[in-house]
Amino acid sequence: MTSQSVSPLAKIAPDVKLGDGVKVYDFVNLYGCTIGENSKIGTFVEIQKGVVIGRNCKISSHSFLCEGVTIEDEVFIGHNVTFINDLLPRATTNDGVPQTGADWVCVPTYIRRGATIGSSATVLAGITVGEEAMVGAGSVVTRDVPPRTVVAGNPARILRTLD
Repeated sequence: MTSQSVSPLAKIAPDVKLGDGVKVYDFVNLYGCTIGENSKIGTFVEIQKGVVIGRNCKISSHSFLCEGVTIEDEVFIGHNVTFINDLLPRATTNDGVPQTGADWVCVPTYIRRGATIGSSATVLAGITVGEEAMVGAGSVVTRDVPPRTVVAGNPARILRTLD
């Protein structure tokens, strides 16, 4: 038997997979994603197709998780965190025609087990944030973050390692 707590004000597409004990709050938009057991999805969050969220994660309000993002177990995503999945975003092709899905490449991003991403951080495409690493609030992550490391700033720089 599975149980979830899903707000009636959330928009959840039929192709979404929710694990047991998942909580989804108001005004959430989920489609084509997988969310592991006991994870919590805050208000005003969008999670796009192909995103995988592990078990026991917390995705805080106003965050945007785009296609290509994988979040392992026990990860904390602060308020207003944004992920990017395109290394060269453009509205049009070189011919001036609006781009379609065929005109760009989705670049995967990985947030490893137990990592923390602080509020209002932006994580660029192709980044791996290591196990139990911490990204400071407001940071712009432009390169990989080693495991058990604290980074902050724009661009995010290593401040220290965790003992």
